Amino acid sequence: MDRRHFFSAAGMAAAAGLTATSVDAQPTTRQSGTRTGRRHALMKLGADVEKVDDATMKAMARWGIKNCYARALIDDRERLYPTVDELHRMREIAERNGISIDILRPPNLTMSNVDDEKHPAIMLGESPQRDHDIEAFQTMIKNCGEAGIPGIRYTLSIVGNTRSGSVPGRGDASYEASRMSDYLSGKPIAVPGRNLNSSINKPITKAGRVTADMYWERITYFLDRVVPVANQYKVKLASHMEDAMVPPGYEGVNLVTNSVEGAKKFVSIQESPYHGLLFCIGTFAEMLENPTRDVYDVVRWFGDHKKIFLVDFRNIRGNHQSFVETFPDDGDIDMLRVMQILRDVGYDGMVVPDHQPVTPGGPQQVNAFQYGYIRGLIQAVDTLS
Repeated sequence: MDRRHFFSAAGMAAAAGLTATSVDAQPTTRQSGTRTGRRHALMKLGADVEKVDDATMKAMARWGIKNCYARALIDDRERLYPTVDELHRMREIAERNGISIDILRPPNLTMSNVDDEKHPAIMLGESPQRDHDIEAFQTMIKNCGEAGIPGIRYTLSIVGNTRSGSVPGRGDASYEASRMSDYLSGKPIAVPGRNLNSSINKPITKAGRVTADMYWERITYFLDRVVPVANQYKVKLASHMEDAMVPPGYEGVNLVTNSVEGAKKFVSIQESPYHGLLFCIGTFAEMLENPTRDVYDVVRWFGDHKKIFLVDFRNIRGNHQSFVETFPDDGDIDMLRVMQILRDVGYDGMVVPDHQPVTPGGPQQVNAFQYGYIRGLIQAVDTLS
Protein backbone atom coordinates (compact mmCIF):
# COMPACT_ATOMS: atom_id res chain seq x y z
CA MET A 1 0.00 0.00 0.00
CA ASP A 2 1.24 3.50 -0.82
CA ARG A 3 2.53 5.18 2.34
CA ARG A 4 0.22 8.14 1.76
CA HIS A 5 -2.83 5.96 1.84
CA PHE A 6 -2.32 3.46 4.66
CA PHE A 7 -5.43 4.69 6.45
CA SER A 8 -7.27 1.65 7.75
CA ALA A 9 -9.68 0.63 10.45
CA ALA A 10 -6.84 -0.82 12.50
CA GLY A 11 -4.90 2.42 12.24
CA MET A 12 -7.83 4.53 13.18
CA ALA A 13 -8.76 2.46 16.20
CA ALA A 14 -5.58 3.58 17.98
CA ALA A 15 -6.94 7.09 18.41
CA ALA A 16 -10.55 6.39 19.21
CA GLY A 17 -10.39 8.75 22.16
CA LEU A 18 -10.09 11.90 20.05
CA THR A 19 -13.12 14.20 20.14
CA ALA A 20 -14.72 16.42 17.56
CA THR A 21 -14.88 20.19 17.50
CA SER A 22 -17.35 22.50 15.84
CA VAL A 23 -15.87 25.14 13.55
CA ASP A 24 -18.91 26.34 11.65
CA ALA A 25 -18.80 30.06 12.47
CA GLN A 26 -18.43 32.50 9.59
CA PRO A 27 -15.26 34.56 9.08
CA THR A 28 -15.04 38.32 9.32
CA THR A 29 -13.40 40.50 6.67
CA ARG A 30 -9.60 40.77 6.52
CA GLN A 31 -8.09 44.02 5.24
CA SER A 32 -4.43 44.78 4.46
CA GLY A 33 -3.26 41.53 6.04
CA THR A 34 -5.01 42.07 9.40
CA ARG A 35 -8.34 40.90 10.78
CA THR A 36 -11.07 43.36 11.68
CA GLY A 37 -12.51 40.92 14.22
CA ARG A 38 -11.81 37.49 15.65
CA ARG A 39 -11.79 35.00 12.81
CA HIS A 40 -13.09 31.48 13.27
CA ALA A 41 -11.48 28.41 11.76
CA LEU A 42 -13.52 26.92 8.94
CA MET A 43 -11.17 24.06 8.04
CA LYS A 44 -11.98 20.47 8.97
CA LEU A 45 -9.89 17.59 10.24
CA GLY A 46 -9.93 15.20 7.29
CA ALA A 47 -8.83 11.69 6.41
CA ASP A 48 -7.53 9.91 3.33
CA VAL A 49 -9.23 6.51 3.38
CA GLU A 50 -8.24 3.53 1.31
CA LYS A 51 -11.60 1.77 1.56
CA VAL A 52 -15.13 2.94 2.29
CA ASP A 53 -16.78 0.25 4.39
CA ASP A 54 -18.68 0.20 7.66
CA ALA A 55 -15.69 -0.84 9.76
CA THR A 56 -13.53 2.03 8.50
CA MET A 57 -16.31 4.59 8.70
CA LYS A 58 -17.21 3.56 12.26
CA ALA A 59 -13.58 3.88 13.31
CA MET A 60 -13.46 7.37 11.78
CA ALA A 61 -16.62 8.30 13.64
CA ARG A 62 -14.99 7.16 16.90
CA TRP A 63 -12.18 9.59 16.18
CA GLY A 64 -14.63 12.43 15.64
CA ILE A 65 -13.60 12.69 11.96
CA LYS A 66 -16.53 13.73 9.80
CA ASN A 67 -14.93 14.38 6.40
CA CYS A 68 -12.74 12.28 4.14
CA TYR A 69 -11.42 11.79 0.66
CA ALA A 70 -11.55 8.29 -0.68
CA ARG A 71 -10.69 6.00 -3.55
CA ALA A 72 -13.46 5.25 -5.96
CA LEU A 73 -15.10 1.86 -5.48
CA ILE A 74 -15.37 0.53 -9.06
CA ASP A 75 -16.79 -2.91 -9.73
CA ASP A 76 -15.07 -3.22 -13.13
CA ARG A 77 -11.30 -2.85 -12.65
CA GLU A 78 -10.82 -1.87 -16.27
CA ARG A 79 -13.17 1.10 -15.98
CA LEU A 80 -11.51 4.42 -15.05
CA TYR A 81 -14.56 6.00 -13.45
CA PRO A 82 -17.23 5.01 -10.94
CA THR A 83 -20.86 5.03 -11.96
CA VAL A 84 -23.40 7.25 -10.25
CA ASP A 85 -24.83 4.17 -8.53
CA GLU A 86 -21.39 3.18 -7.24
CA LEU A 87 -20.87 6.68 -5.87
CA HIS A 88 -24.28 6.65 -4.22
CA ARG A 89 -23.36 3.34 -2.54
CA MET A 90 -20.13 4.89 -1.22
CA ARG A 91 -22.00 7.89 0.12
CA GLU A 92 -24.66 5.73 1.73
CA ILE A 93 -22.04 3.69 3.62
CA ALA A 94 -20.26 6.83 4.78
CA GLU A 95 -23.34 8.84 5.68
CA ARG A 96 -24.99 6.15 7.75
CA ASN A 97 -21.90 6.43 9.93
CA GLY A 98 -21.94 10.23 10.01
CA ILE A 99 -19.12 10.72 7.48
CA SER A 100 -19.08 12.96 4.39
CA ILE A 101 -17.08 12.01 1.28
CA ASP A 102 -15.85 15.39 0.11
CA ILE A 103 -13.28 14.38 -2.51
CA LEU A 104 -12.82 11.34 -4.74
CA ARG A 105 -9.55 9.71 -5.81
CA PRO A 106 -9.51 8.30 -9.36
CA PRO A 107 -7.89 4.94 -10.14
CA ASN A 108 -5.28 6.64 -12.36
CA LEU A 109 -3.44 9.99 -12.34
CA THR A 110 -1.72 9.15 -9.05
CA MET A 111 1.63 10.32 -7.68
CA SER A 112 3.46 7.51 -9.47
CA ASN A 113 6.29 7.12 -11.91
CA VAL A 114 4.96 6.79 -15.44
CA ASP A 115 6.74 3.43 -15.78
CA ASP A 116 4.56 2.07 -12.97
CA GLU A 117 1.28 3.61 -14.13
CA LYS A 118 -1.23 1.17 -15.65
CA HIS A 119 -2.92 3.95 -17.65
CA PRO A 120 -0.11 6.38 -18.64
CA ALA A 121 -1.45 7.77 -21.93
CA ILE A 122 -2.36 11.24 -20.59
CA MET A 123 1.17 11.92 -19.32
CA LEU A 124 2.74 10.19 -22.31
CA GLY A 125 0.77 12.48 -24.61
CA GLU A 126 -0.36 9.49 -26.64
CA SER A 127 -3.51 10.03 -28.67
CA PRO A 128 -6.02 8.55 -29.26
CA GLN A 129 -5.65 6.66 -25.97
CA ARG A 130 -5.20 9.82 -23.91
CA ASP A 131 -8.46 11.14 -25.39
CA HIS A 132 -10.24 7.98 -24.23
CA ASP A 133 -8.72 8.35 -20.74
CA ILE A 134 -9.65 12.04 -20.60
CA GLU A 135 -13.20 11.15 -21.63
CA ALA A 136 -13.30 8.73 -18.68
CA PHE A 137 -12.15 11.54 -16.37
CA GLN A 138 -14.86 13.80 -17.79
CA THR A 139 -17.42 11.09 -17.06
CA MET A 140 -16.12 10.84 -13.49
CA ILE A 141 -16.58 14.60 -13.04
CA LYS A 142 -20.15 14.37 -14.36
CA ASN A 143 -20.95 11.40 -12.12
CA CYS A 144 -19.49 13.13 -9.04
CA GLY A 145 -21.64 16.16 -9.77
CA GLU A 146 -24.76 14.02 -10.11
CA ALA A 147 -23.94 11.97 -7.00
CA GLY A 148 -23.18 15.00 -4.82
CA ILE A 149 -19.42 14.51 -4.34
CA PRO A 150 -17.95 18.02 -4.65
CA GLY A 151 -14.30 17.33 -5.52
CA ILE A 152 -11.70 15.11 -7.22
CA ARG A 153 -8.02 14.84 -6.27
CA TYR A 154 -5.47 13.89 -8.97
CA THR A 155 -1.84 14.32 -10.03
CA LEU A 156 -0.29 14.89 -13.45
CA SER A 157 2.96 13.10 -12.64
CA ILE A 158 5.76 11.64 -14.76
CA VAL A 159 8.55 11.08 -12.22
CA GLY A 160 6.40 10.57 -9.13
CA ASN A 161 7.22 10.90 -5.44
CA THR A 162 11.02 10.64 -5.31
CA ARG A 163 13.34 10.40 -2.29
CA SER A 164 17.00 9.38 -1.97
CA GLY A 165 17.06 7.65 1.42
CA SER A 166 16.13 7.86 5.08
CA VAL A 167 17.67 9.17 8.31
CA PRO A 168 17.06 8.48 12.01
CA GLY A 169 14.26 10.61 13.46
CA ARG A 170 13.48 11.38 17.05
CA GLY A 171 13.29 8.41 19.37
CA ASP A 172 13.21 5.24 17.29
CA ALA A 173 11.46 6.80 14.28
CA SER A 174 12.83 6.96 10.75
CA TYR A 175 12.40 10.00 8.47
CA GLU A 176 12.50 9.85 4.69
CA ALA A 177 15.08 12.17 3.16
CA SER A 178 16.11 13.63 -0.17
CA ARG A 179 19.45 15.19 -1.12
CA MET A 180 20.14 16.85 -4.44
CA SER A 181 23.79 15.74 -4.17
CA ASP A 182 22.65 12.09 -4.20
CA TYR A 183 20.95 12.55 -7.56
CA LEU A 184 23.89 14.47 -9.00
CA SER A 185 26.34 11.79 -7.88
CA GLY A 186 24.67 9.14 -10.02
CA LYS A 187 24.33 6.73 -7.08
CA PRO A 188 21.28 4.41 -7.07
CA ILE A 189 18.26 6.12 -5.55
CA ALA A 190 15.54 4.23 -3.68
CA VAL A 191 12.13 5.43 -4.79
CA PRO A 192 9.28 4.88 -2.27
CA GLY A 193 6.64 2.48 -3.51
CA ARG A 194 8.70 1.17 -6.44
CA ASN A 195 10.45 -2.14 -6.96
CA LEU A 196 13.45 -0.72 -8.77
CA ASN A 197 16.28 1.69 -8.22
CA SER A 198 16.43 5.05 -9.91
CA SER A 199 19.17 7.61 -10.37
CA ILE A 200 20.09 10.50 -12.62
CA ASN A 201 21.93 7.91 -14.72
CA LYS A 202 18.99 5.53 -14.92
CA PRO A 203 17.66 4.92 -18.44
CA ILE A 204 14.89 7.35 -19.21
CA THR A 205 11.29 6.39 -18.57
CA LYS A 206 8.99 5.21 -21.33
CA ALA A 207 7.93 8.83 -21.69
CA GLY A 208 11.29 9.43 -23.39
CA ARG A 209 12.86 12.87 -23.32
CA VAL A 210 10.27 15.33 -22.06
CA THR A 211 11.10 19.02 -22.36
CA ALA A 212 9.34 21.70 -20.31
CA ASP A 213 7.31 22.70 -23.37
CA MET A 214 6.22 19.10 -23.93
CA TYR A 215 5.24 18.73 -20.28
CA TRP A 216 3.15 21.92 -20.35
CA GLU A 217 1.46 20.81 -23.57
CA ARG A 218 0.28 17.60 -21.90
CA ILE A 219 -0.95 19.46 -18.83
CA THR A 220 -2.74 22.10 -20.91
CA TYR A 221 -4.28 19.50 -23.23
CA PHE A 222 -5.78 17.79 -20.18
CA LEU A 223 -6.96 20.93 -18.38
CA ASP A 224 -8.54 22.43 -21.51
CA ARG A 225 -10.77 19.38 -21.72
CA VAL A 226 -11.66 18.70 -18.09
CA VAL A 227 -12.00 22.12 -16.43
CA PRO A 228 -14.99 23.17 -18.58
CA VAL A 229 -16.74 19.96 -17.47
CA ALA A 230 -15.86 20.75 -13.83
CA ASN A 231 -17.39 24.21 -14.33
CA GLN A 232 -20.55 22.67 -15.72
CA TYR A 233 -21.04 20.19 -12.85
CA LYS A 234 -19.48 22.41 -10.12
CA VAL A 235 -16.89 19.82 -9.07
CA LYS A 236 -13.56 21.09 -7.73
CA LEU A 237 -10.42 19.55 -9.25
CA ALA A 238 -7.55 19.48 -6.74
CA SER A 239 -4.17 18.66 -8.27
CA HIS A 240 -1.05 17.72 -6.28
CA MET A 241 2.09 19.27 -7.74
CA GLU A 242 4.92 16.88 -8.66
CA ASP A 243 6.71 15.92 -5.43
CA ALA A 244 10.27 15.50 -6.70
CA MET A 245 13.14 17.89 -5.96
CA VAL A 246 15.55 16.55 -8.57
CA PRO A 247 17.97 18.01 -11.12
CA PRO A 248 16.68 19.10 -14.55
CA GLY A 249 16.56 16.13 -16.90
CA TYR A 250 16.06 13.56 -14.15
CA GLU A 251 14.99 10.30 -15.84
CA GLY A 252 14.83 12.29 -19.07
CA VAL A 253 12.21 14.75 -17.78
CA ASN A 254 12.33 18.50 -17.19
CA LEU A 255 9.74 18.85 -14.45
CA VAL A 256 7.53 21.94 -14.43
CA THR A 257 5.17 21.71 -11.44
CA ASN A 258 7.79 21.13 -8.73
CA SER A 259 8.31 24.87 -8.18
CA VAL A 260 6.18 27.72 -6.86
CA GLU A 261 6.37 29.46 -10.25
CA GLY A 262 5.22 26.25 -11.94
CA ALA A 263 2.30 25.91 -9.53
CA LYS A 264 1.22 29.49 -10.20
CA LYS A 265 1.36 28.87 -13.94
CA PHE A 266 -0.61 25.65 -13.48
CA VAL A 267 -3.54 27.34 -11.72
CA SER A 268 -3.58 30.14 -14.32
CA ILE A 269 -4.01 27.85 -17.34
CA GLN A 270 -7.77 27.82 -16.82
CA GLU A 271 -9.48 30.65 -14.95
CA SER A 272 -12.03 28.77 -12.90
CA PRO A 273 -13.19 28.47 -9.29
CA TYR A 274 -13.16 24.70 -9.84
CA HIS A 275 -9.48 24.44 -10.89
CA GLY A 276 -7.00 24.44 -8.01
CA LEU A 277 -4.63 22.47 -5.82
CA LEU A 278 -4.21 19.79 -3.28
CA PHE A 279 -1.82 22.07 -1.38
CA CYS A 280 0.82 19.93 0.33
CA ILE A 281 2.64 22.07 2.90
CA GLY A 282 5.68 19.78 2.75
CA THR A 283 5.89 19.77 -1.03
CA PHE A 284 5.76 23.55 -1.26
CA ALA A 285 8.33 23.91 1.55
CA GLU A 286 10.64 21.55 -0.37
CA MET A 287 10.47 23.84 -3.39
CA LEU A 288 12.06 26.77 -1.55
CA GLU A 289 15.60 27.87 -0.77
CA ASN A 290 14.45 29.34 2.56
CA PRO A 291 11.13 27.71 3.50
CA THR A 292 11.22 28.90 7.11
CA ARG A 293 11.00 32.45 5.76
CA ASP A 294 9.03 32.11 2.55
CA VAL A 295 6.51 29.27 2.84
CA TYR A 296 3.97 31.41 4.73
CA ASP A 297 3.72 33.93 1.87
CA VAL A 298 3.25 31.02 -0.54
CA VAL A 299 0.38 29.60 1.53
CA ARG A 300 -1.21 33.04 1.73
CA TRP A 301 -0.89 33.68 -2.04
CA PHE A 302 -2.67 30.48 -3.05
CA GLY A 303 -5.17 30.90 -0.21
CA ASP A 304 -6.00 34.48 -1.16
CA HIS A 305 -6.48 33.35 -4.77
CA LYS A 306 -8.85 30.59 -3.59
CA LYS A 307 -6.76 27.86 -5.17
CA ILE A 308 -6.40 25.62 -2.11
CA PHE A 309 -9.03 22.88 -2.24
CA LEU A 310 -7.36 20.31 0.05
CA VAL A 311 -4.38 20.48 2.43
CA ASP A 312 -1.80 17.77 3.12
CA PHE A 313 -0.34 18.77 6.48
CA ARG A 314 3.34 17.75 6.43
CA ASN A 315 6.45 19.35 7.91
CA ILE A 316 10.06 19.14 6.74
CA ARG A 317 13.52 20.09 7.93
CA GLY A 318 15.80 21.63 5.29
CA ASN A 319 15.12 22.98 1.79
CA HIS A 320 15.06 21.89 -1.85
CA GLN A 321 18.75 20.96 -1.78
CA SER A 322 18.40 18.61 1.19
CA PHE A 323 15.40 17.84 3.39
CA VAL A 324 13.85 15.24 5.68
CA GLU A 325 10.16 14.62 6.31
CA THR A 326 9.38 14.91 10.03
CA PHE A 327 6.57 14.67 12.52
CA PRO A 328 4.46 17.83 12.14
CA ASP A 329 5.92 19.36 15.33
CA ASP A 330 9.56 18.41 14.61
CA GLY A 331 10.35 20.33 11.43
CA ASP A 332 11.39 23.84 10.46
CA ILE A 333 7.92 25.08 9.54
CA ASP A 334 5.74 26.73 12.16
CA MET A 335 2.60 24.70 11.55
CA LEU A 336 0.54 26.81 13.95
CA ARG A 337 1.37 29.85 11.81
CA VAL A 338 0.38 27.89 8.67
CA MET A 339 -2.95 27.02 10.28
CA GLN A 340 -3.52 30.66 11.24
CA ILE A 341 -2.99 31.69 7.60
CA LEU A 342 -5.44 29.03 6.43
CA ARG A 343 -7.94 30.46 8.90
CA ASP A 344 -7.31 34.04 7.78
CA VAL A 345 -7.81 33.29 4.07
CA GLY A 346 -11.10 31.56 4.85
CA TYR A 347 -9.99 28.05 3.87
CA ASP A 348 -12.90 25.71 4.60
CA GLY A 349 -11.69 22.35 3.30
CA MET A 350 -9.97 19.37 4.88
CA VAL A 351 -6.57 19.30 6.61
CA VAL A 352 -5.11 15.79 6.32
CA PRO A 353 -1.91 14.14 7.68
CA ASP A 354 0.68 13.22 5.08
CA HIS A 355 3.85 11.07 4.81
CA GLN A 356 3.96 9.51 8.23
CA PRO A 357 7.40 8.71 9.71
CA VAL A 358 8.16 5.01 10.16
CA THR A 359 8.09 3.72 13.75
CA PRO A 360 8.24 0.26 15.39
CA GLY A 361 4.72 0.95 16.70
CA GLY A 362 3.37 0.97 13.15
CA PRO A 363 1.36 3.56 11.22
CA GLN A 364 -1.57 3.55 13.63
CA GLN A 365 0.63 5.00 16.36
CA VAL A 366 1.84 7.83 14.14
CA ASN A 367 -1.68 8.29 12.84
CA ALA A 368 -3.03 8.87 16.34
CA PHE A 369 -0.40 11.52 17.06
CA GLN A 370 -0.85 13.44 13.80
CA TYR A 371 -4.63 13.55 13.92
CA GLY A 372 -4.57 14.75 17.51
CA TYR A 373 -1.99 17.40 16.59
CA ILE A 374 -4.06 18.74 13.69
CA ARG A 375 -7.23 18.80 15.79
CA GLY A 376 -5.39 20.72 18.51
CA LEU A 377 -4.14 23.34 16.03
CA ILE A 378 -7.61 23.82 14.55
CA GLN A 379 -9.01 24.35 18.04
CA ALA A 380 -6.15 26.73 18.86
CA VAL A 381 -6.58 28.99 15.83
CA ASP A 382 -10.34 29.01 16.36
CA THR A 383 -9.65 30.52 19.77
CA LEU A 384 -6.58 32.70 19.22
CA SER A 385 -6.87 36.15 17.68
